[in-house]
This record gives sequence, structure tokens and C-alpha cells, in this order.
Amino acid sequence: MLIEVRGMHCASCVGRVEKALAAVSGVRRATVNLATGTAQVEGEVAPEALIHAVESEGFDASVKEAARPREPTASELPPARRERTRFVVSAALSAPFLAIMFGLSANWTPWLEAALATTVTVGCGAGFFRRAFRQALRAAADMDTLIALGSGAAWASSMVEFVRWLAAGRTGHPHFYFETAAMIVTLILMGRFLEARAKGRAGAAIRALLSLAPPTAIVRREGREVEIPVQEVLAGDVLLVRPGSRVPVDGTVLEGRSAIDESMLTGESLPVEKGPGDELSGGTLAGNGFLIMRATRVGAETVLARIVEHVERAQASKAPVQRLADRVSGVFVPAVLLLAATTFVGWALGGAVPATALRHAVSVLVIACPCALGLATPVAVLVGTGRGAERGILFRDAESLERAGATLAIVLDKTGTVTEGRPVVTDLVPAPGTSESELLAQAAAAELRSEHPVAGAIVSAARERGIPFPEPESFESMPGAGVVARAQERELAAGRGSFLAARGIETPPELAAAAEKIEARGRTAVFVAAGGRATGVLGVADSVKEGAARAVSDIAALGLAVHLVTGDNERTAAAIAAEVGIDPSAVHAGVRPEGKAAFVEALRARGLPVAMVGDGVNDAPALAAADVGIAIGTGTQVAIEAAGITLSGGRLSGVAEAIELSRRTMRTIRQNLVGAFAYNAAAIPLAAFGLLDRFGGPMLAAATMAMSSVTVVTNSLRLRRARLGR
Repeated sequence: MLIEVRGMHCASCVGRVEKALAAVSGVRRATVNLATGTAQVEGEVAPEALIHAVESEGFDASVKEAARPREPTASELPPARRERTRFVVSAALSAPFLAIMFGLSANWTPWLEAALATTVTVGCGAGFFRRAFRQALRAAADMDTLIALGSGAAWASSMVEFVRWLAAGRTGHPHFYFETAAMIVTLILMGRFLEARAKGRAGAAIRALLSLAPPTAIVRREGREVEIPVQEVLAGDVLLVRPGSRVPVDGTVLEGRSAIDESMLTGESLPVEKGPGDELSGGTLAGNGFLIMRATRVGAETVLARIVEHVERAQASKAPVQRLADRVSGVFVPAVLLLAATTFVGWALGGAVPATALRHAVSVLVIACPCALGLATPVAVLVGTGRGAERGILFRDAESLERAGATLAIVLDKTGTVTEGRPVVTDLVPAPGTSESELLAQAAAAELRSEHPVAGAIVSAARERGIPFPEPESFESMPGAGVVARAQERELAAGRGSFLAARGIETPPELAAAAEKIEARGRTAVFVAAGGRATGVLGVADSVKEGAARAVSDIAALGLAVHLVTGDNERTAAAIAAEVGIDPSAVHAGVRPEGKAAFVEALRARGLPVAMVGDGVNDAPALAAADVGIAIGTGTQVAIEAAGITLSGGRLSGVAEAIELSRRTMRTIRQNLVGAFAYNAAAIPLAAFGLLDRFGGPMLAAATMAMSSVTVVTNSLRLRRARLGR
């Protein structure tokens, strides 16, 4: 469940919200993301309990609705717009202080300073004080506490001096810090505005995906063509797709042909020709042809909606590298409060006047806010996962994004991964007493309920030739070996020769010889048996995916060892490996599903972080066993659910791109963390020892703190322009 949390501004806020959610009965795990303002909660718990827990910590919360394209209401103004309004008002009211600082002096200027500073500090900065007060009631402190104490102390001390000046008959030259209080608030608001705008850019990938869904659709109802909001389209509706328009929902082509641009799903720029019977995905762009389609999936069930949900959940998750920042931020604010108090006492004991000691303490409070530390990881994850979505690379969570970059070995399945996964029947060799039609009918009946691409090829071949075959009454699949079905009171089996032998079925020498010839040509041999007797062997061939050789080369160029693991025979595996450029010594044939998982674990035992790439049910154990599982998006749901990364378009080139993107993202995170730690390590001593005074003291501290956050976000935004692949 995703909870939207409003009012978080630093890493300590994140820690408090996570702690509050984790304390709710039924919550197994809670992860809070500062960049997206969301909490991802796992467990059996009512949303109301979660919202109450967050609100009890002084934040606003609501259940995050499914993302959909729409204009925000008045109460949902984008954060950048809200922060801009506050900053502009505060800056306008603070501008006169520049004239006062550069020599403007009159009897009425103290009145103007007091009025402007009070309006800016108490008015524009009211949110800081309100949130700090809430935290004080809970014996807690965060970034708002530091800002409120810093600006509040400067304003309060100035008001004391102002009252004394009034009591003295408005004589003398009092020293106020009104400009410090006002400029702290103004500069912090400026930083918030720039940060919100940059974070808004970081979320551009989600907005771009949402914008792909057209707002309306043309539907045939009661013999008429009417245009309705896309939310009102129902499964089963007949829709019209005009040339150059976007497909409104997922469906199947009934009439017409058109070249469809699916780059938003696959990252592949070349259009795909679609005709009757072909699947369409909502948000894809139709070319010159006119299409009539039937809606099959609408609303949250469409491919586009699921991609958006996938990306949002990944962006809301937390990378393991964030743990160090979380541990530091947990004690950071209390430590800063103690350090500020120590600074004040130290300067006072050293003979400084209270105003000077206060100024240095305020500088410490303001410069040490842990904003950059809290944003260092989540903003980079936000941009990285968004960039991946643009290329058809969907990370399940931030941990998968982090692990992919550490990969040193890639294990590739063959069928559907390196090859197209759309094999065709090339050979039919029936045993004596069995015709080709009978052989194909028996094989199709046995394979009908299997998800394996080879099974699909056999069933399609029977249907294309108009050969009838019975519906199986029972079915059992032994992944990597074969299938057994029962139809018309006969047991049917299809699979390897060893599979039939294990069932006590003898293979005639002539069929074994035929299988040898089939495999010698790089094809897959499938033995068929009916009623306990071998009835023939089929040859099935699958073509290598376009660009597979280059994809393997790209993976190797990243310094990764590439292995091919398949349940197919050695001849077929060797032929495919030679075609795509995989070293013969890295080819492992005849491997059952549990053997694939064991091979992955063996590589890991040697200290190699492993990524497994596959698409089928028989790949799921290996995908789960690997450090990172990468599922080809055209594969089965079981494989996709077992993987940490999904390549939505089935492009093998996406493997190298995913690893490269992970490495760049992790490099950016390390830069951000080093920068954030270095900033605090350098800035706090400068403020404590008064070395900022000649440059503006607390005002410079506020500007520096604001820009540290903006720097982290801006550095992360560079990932949006990352070039992936060759």
C-alpha cells in the first residue's frame, strides 16, 4: 500500500514516519521516500490506522490513488508552485533590507525593519514554527526545529533590542538582526522552491507515461460512434483508432492494419505492423492505418497503468545504500542542537557579547540542516528508475537497481531470451503405423496447456493445418523434461528422449536417428508417445533475436562474463551460442530448471554477483536464486514476478542498459552522499568558529544550506540525459 505523506523536509522526518508506521500492529515493513513523499507499507493493516500514525507525528497523510492524467485541483497545487509563491512574497518583503544594509538610515527605519521581519518570519515562515511546535510537543526535533530556532532567535533578540530602543526614547544606534531573521526564512524558502522544481523534473518520466493515455476514446455503441472519456471504456467495447492517434486502452485488432509505435513500452524506435488478431497496448501511437479494436483491459489493468504502478513502487522504495544516511540522520538534529548550545556557551565564556555568541549559534543551527543527506539517495533513485522506464527497463525496487550495478556474471536462458521464443515446427517424423497428422494431433493435445514456446509452436502448427486434436482431461508438466496429458482415455507424453525412457517408453532406433539429424541442424527434437508407445519425433526451430549478438557484445564490454544455460540439447545450444558470440566453454546445455538455479548458486559461491535473464516458468527458480533476476517482458507472469527487473519490450539489449544505468545511478548516489557529508563536515566548524561572519554569518549559512540540497538534486538530474547502450 502506498501512503502519500506531506510535510517531510529532511532525513529525520523520514525516520520518524518510518518508526511510527512500523509501530502499527500488522505492519511487516514500512519504507518512506523523501523524494517522492510516499510511504510503502507491507502487511495486513487498515489504511486509517496508517494515516493516524503519520498524522500523530505532525504530518498530513492520505492513501495514494492510482496515478492518472488530470489537472490538479486548487488544493493540489504542485509543490514547486506553492513554494514559488511563498518565496516570491518573502523575497519582496525582504528586499528593503538590502537598502538598509547599504546605508539607508532614518528614525523610521527600525519600525520598517521590525514590521518587515515580523511579517516574513512569522508570516511567510509560519510553517517552520508550526511544524517545530508540533515536534516539540512530541519531544522531537527536525529540520524545521533548526530553522525555527535560528530565525526565531534572531527575530526575538532583535525585538528585545527594539523594545529597549523604544523605552529609551528612540535614541542611540541599536544593533538589530531583523535582516538576519528575514533573510534566513527567504533563503530557505528559495532553496525549497528550487528543490521542489528540480524534484518535479525528476518525476518527469511518470508524467510522460501518464500523458500517453488519451483523454477520450471513440466507441461504437448501439450502432453509433461516440466519443467518451477513456475512463468510461468497458472491456468488450469496440473502439476506433484513427491514423496518428493513440490507442486508448489495451485490446485486440478486429479490422485494419497500421504500424504501431511501441517505443513507450519497449524503448524500440521502429514501429511494429499490427493487423487482425494482434494485441494493442494503450498509449501506443497508431501510424497511417485505420484500426477497429476490441477493448480487453481497461483502467488500472492496462499495460501502461501497470508500468506506471511498477515505476511508482520502485521510486517509493529505499536502496540499501541509504541505510548509512538514515543512521546518521537519526542522531543528527539532536547533535546539532547540542553543538549550537555549546557554540553559544563557548563564545560567551570566551568574552563575546551575547549578540555575537547568538549569531554564531544561529549560524550552526541553520547551516547544519540534513536536507542534502536525506535527498542524496532517493532523488537519484527517482531519476534512475524514471530513465529506465523510458527505455522499457522496469526496476521492481531500489534494491534491484543497486544490485544490478554490482553484477559480474550474466546467465542467459536461450528460448525467448536469446531467441525469439516463437519457434515453428520444421520436421515431422512419425513412427511406423502413425501418420504425420496423427503425430501432430497427439503432440498438440499433450502440449495444449503448456506455456512453453515449443508447446505453442506445436499447437499452432496443428491448428494452421486444420488438424483436430482432443482437449486433455488432465495435464502435468515437468519443466525442462516434458509433459504428460490424458485425452480420450489415452496417456500422451511429449519431451526429451530421456523423459520417455524414464517413463518406461522405448524409443525405436529410427526415431533416435531422426532426432540426431534434427539436433545436428541446431533444432530441438521433441519425442511423442501415445498409450505407452513412441509415435514419432518433431523438429522445432527458433530464430535468434535481432540484435542479440550486439547485445551479448555490449554485456561483455561492461566486463561481465556471459553464460548460456538451456534445457535444450548441446548441438542446438552450441549453434545458437556461436551465432550470438558466446564462448563455447560458457555454454551449458541439457540443464533442468533446478539445475539452472544450482548453476547460478555455484557462480555466487565463487564470489560472483550474478544476474539471471529468462522468460519462462522453468526460469523462475534461477531468477529467484540470482542476485538480480531480469525477466523478458514478453515472457510468462511467473518469470516476471520472480524477477527484480523486467524488460517490458523483450529487448536483450536492455540487459546491458539496465546494468549501465544501475552503475551510473549508484555513482551519482555516492557523489551525493560524499558531497552531503563533506558539506556538513566543513560547514559546521566554519559556523561554530565564527568564520562565516565576514561573509554574512547566518544569512550565508542559510544560502549555503539551501544550495546544498539543490546541488544534490541537480546532480541527480544528470541521469535524465544518460546515454545508454551503443
